Amino acid sequence: MADKKDMRDERRDIDIADSGHAYENRQDIYYNDNVGGRAVFVDSKEQYDPDEPYNDQVFIPEKDRGKKPILEVKNLGIDFGGLTAVDNFNLTLGRTEIGGLIGPNGAGKTTIFNMLTKVYEPTRGEIFFDGKSTKGMNTVDINKAGMARTFQNIRLFDKLTVEENIKVALHHTTNYGLIDGMLHTPKYRHEEFRIRKEAMKYLKIFGMTKTADYRAGSLPYGAQRRLEIMRALATKPKLLLLDEPAAGMNPSETSELMDTIREIRDRFQIAVFLIEHDMSLVMGICEGIVVLNYGRVIAKGWPEEIQSNPKVIEAYLGKSRGKMDQEEESKKDDIEAAFKKGRLESAASGKPDTGKEGK
Repeated sequence: MADKKDMRDERRDIDIADSGHAYENRQDIYYNDNVGGRAVFVDSKEQYDPDEPYNDQVFIPEKDRGKKPILEVKNLGIDFGGLTAVDNFNLTLGRTEIGGLIGPNGAGKTTIFNMLTKVYEPTRGEIFFDGKSTKGMNTVDINKAGMARTFQNIRLFDKLTVEENIKVALHHTTNYGLIDGMLHTPKYRHEEFRIRKEAMKYLKIFGMTKTADYRAGSLPYGAQRRLEIMRALATKPKLLLLDEPAAGMNPSETSELMDTIREIRDRFQIAVFLIEHDMSLVMGICEGIVVLNYGRVIAKGWPEEIQSNPKVIEAYLGKSRGKMDQEEESKKDDIEAAFKKGRLESAASGKPDTGKEGK
């Protein structure tokens, strides 16, 4: 590839909405400016080397530059029969980054989470977690390696207590056997006391110590969401995947969740990658955002770039014959305003967001 200085001499800012398209079929490519952290344009006819791997590390936060990324995804895709659900998905996530994945319902966001955690085996592409390929791993291996997740639909042990739900995630750290458990030996009691103390630590972070003895199924919806995050966090992950964590929460609870996610990142020094429809949360805490539509990335960037990106707004709104009439243009302005107010889904559809998504 040409000298870096020569490339900078010819670069210009680009509309990052195009950054998700397959570079093989385009007349331009995107160069990673590690100094400025922005995507830039390079004339592919003069500068493109087909043997040079496509570099998608554009939006790494300043504090994570120079460190090995916690997650690298290259050309990831999956087909179900003759249907391509996700194609050419590329992502690089910093070691302590809070990243967001957004898009209309049915865009394929949860499918990507399922591929990252090996619920689904990708049809093509590569996933590198903490510098190692996940090829051949199953869901258990992924969790042991340090990746944990929550789900769109809450999956708790409803009849167990709040404390017991967290202890389930901690039992892999215990050091006693079957006989110790049956006879309640001193070793068993010591280990159980230790993980109970650990479970209470997570409850304190989320302000839920008073609910430790409540049955999980009796908690309000928002509290169940927080408990699921606690249980995932108890596995001591390096990367926490949150699938619509604010679903079912009121504005006050969402605000508290934003503070909690920041505290989790700062206290445990881990990365967080989340799917969310609540734009007030996404724009408020995410350092980098990826926008998905019909299984393909249509935009990547910082929050202030994404919220006014015309291709992102179009993905939620739709477009007729390449031009918007006056009524659609007015609605487009409403969508952009809704992004900033955190009520994008409702403005786009005219209906409250149900938090459901097709896969």
